[in-house]
Amino acid sequence: MAVAPPSYCFVAFPPRAKDGLVVFGKNSARPRDEVQEVVYFPAADHEPESKVECTYISIDQVLRTHAIVISRPAWLWGAEMGANEHGVCIANEAINAREPAAESEIFHKEPWGHKQISTWLLNERLGLERGAAAKEALDVIVSLLEEHGQGGNYYEDANSCHSFQSAYLLVDREEAWVLETIGKYWAAEKITEGVKCICNQLSLTTRIDAEHPELRNYAQSQGWWTGEDEFNFSEVFSLADEHLDCCAGKNSLEKQEAISENLSELQRLAGTLVIHMVTLIGFSLLVLTFESHFLVGSRYLLNLHRCEEELELEREERSIFKPFIFVDDVKLVPKAQSPSFGDEDPAKKEPRFQEKPDRRHELYKAHEWARAVIASDQEQGHKLQKTMLELEKQGLEAMEEILSSSAPLDPTEVGDIFYDCVDTEIKFFK
Repeated sequence: MAVAPPSYCFVAFPPRAKDGLVVFGKNSARPRDEVQEVVYFPAADHEPESKVECTYISIDQVLRTHAIVISRPAWLWGAEMGANEHGVCIANEAINAREPAAESEIFHKEPWGHKQISTWLLNERLGLERGAAAKEALDVIVSLLEEHGQGGNYYEDANSCHSFQSAYLLVDREEAWVLETIGKYWAAEKITEGVKCICNQLSLTTRIDAEHPELRNYAQSQGWWTGEDEFNFSEVFSLADEHLDCCAGKNSLEKQEAISENLSELQRLAGTLVIHMVTLIGFSLLVLTFESHFLVGSRYLLNLHRCEEELELEREERSIFKPFIFVDDVKLVPKAQSPSFGDEDPAKKEPRFQEKPDRRHELYKAHEWARAVIASDQEQGHKLQKTMLELEKQGLEAMEEILSSSAPLDPTEVGDIFYDCVDTEIKFFK
């Protein structure tokens, strides 16, 4: 069985986050050479009985989809993390569990019959497009699991198939939900305070606020639960103890209170929690909700990888926090989007992944240059890092001023802010 790549995501509610903010973040664990893109899709109306073409399958479209901004591997239709115009944020974790995920992308055989398979990343994007609240997005995802199951290759790789079960952290301004899934079966816990982290192992135990109606019957049918003991989701569905070290974020789950204390300490010492979370933790996606406004910041090339038994983070030295605010007429950012290959894309043609096209966009290429400078010239690399962090600080301070202002937000002033930040960063590298 393939080991789930190490990553974790978190949410912090007041009072752990200052000024009534809700803070959300994720460390990405995609392959280092995989191109990711940040893409905005405006809200849209669709014709009745129309279809939406995803990476592996075609499914029924809904009449209205919400505006979303997502970070995703460039070969996928779905999303690894993202947010929508209503302040809903979702991040995904690949999970190793007692029951392996289906590897086939087309059909799999389960007790409930033959089903088409959707990927976890597909479900995440659909949850954002169709859910105006965290619980509503959860309902979207579990209905898709019921109809299509889950599986498919986690990587753009024709030589092997790595498929995992999935967990989701779904957040809005009022609450968060931890959703953990085993095939079509699932359980969820509601979070309204403190700090919650999830990683690559199951975390739900005996506190379950919603679940698949047949979850416990299924566990009994597999011989994993007697029906007499208290039902503990992770104990029932997790791998044996010797496999638990596959989760790089295991310590995060065991030290929730310590994390909470660290956030409070940052808040006390720094005054501005957001800036220090970006520079000290370096999350791939950081989201803040502040009254009626919504801010999303995305980083590129923040992939966790194993190096001599330790986790290393490709940190923010090669990229700065770039804010995004949902308004009408957001300016698209082609420099952060990969080229399109249409129907000729090797991810769409069968057999899939027979070749790997060059998916690099301009921002990715600029980061490659920065990485080479940092690696080859220590003095120049240090200057580059210092300048980038100063630009990031200025940008965050400007955004904090905008969001804390009592004046109405002028869409014309912020609709192109993400575009301008990407353009400025690329020009700086050149």
